[in-house]
Amino acid sequence: MIKRFFKFIFKVLLGLILFSVLIVVVYKWVPVPFTPLMAIRYFENPEEPLEHDWEPIENISRHLQLAVISSEDQNFENHSGFDFEAIQKAMEDNRSGRKIRGASTISQQTAKNVFLWPSRTWFRKGMEAYFTFLIETIWSKERILEVYLNSIEMGKGVYGAQAASQHWFKKDASQLAPYEAAAIAAVLPNPREYRANPASNFIQQRKNWIVRQMQNYGKFILE
Repeated sequence: MIKRFFKFIFKVLLGLILFSVLIVVVYKWVPVPFTPLMAIRYFENPEEPLEHDWEPIENISRHLQLAVISSEDQNFENHSGFDFEAIQKAMEDNRSGRKIRGASTISQQTAKNVFLWPSRTWFRKGMEAYFTFLIETIWSKERILEVYLNSIEMGKGVYGAQAASQHWFKKDASQLAPYEAAAIAAVLPNPREYRANPASNFIQQRKNWIVRQMQNYGKFILE
């Protein structure tokens, strides 16, 4: 009986691993239609509108691509999913009592948004690390950024660059100017509370900082 039990557990785990790899392979080419967070938001408030329109990365302003990299993960093109230097700095800041900071990369955020649920448990973080490894192995950096820009929450009920561009600036994602792109990137730490337009004093300051970072970052290598 014990042998059968462990054999059953092994088959279940193997099946889950194979399924997870399969879904990551599929999403290498297929647009992500919805995310667990979209489903959670819907069940929390079915009356809240859900805005989400997938656009290929070539239809998303380079300004927005650069803005999210400059604000969220400036080592995106160089790391393999985890920015260990940023993690160490975050741990040091948090231990010293300074403002708590995160160290999640764009790859980690993509893994969490597309495959998992919002939670701070060690199990969920472990699953996030697993899916981050998978997408960094199977997808290109450009695909990771494309999925990120199409899936992340960018306002209350607003998901992805195209929906955010229409919601905040009444234009397509391909037409965003640098300061408009920076404004959308500025709300990402708390998109359900912050507004990209009109911008509060805090968002205006953060937007200006992001534009400076975009200028310092220089030419976007993925072009």
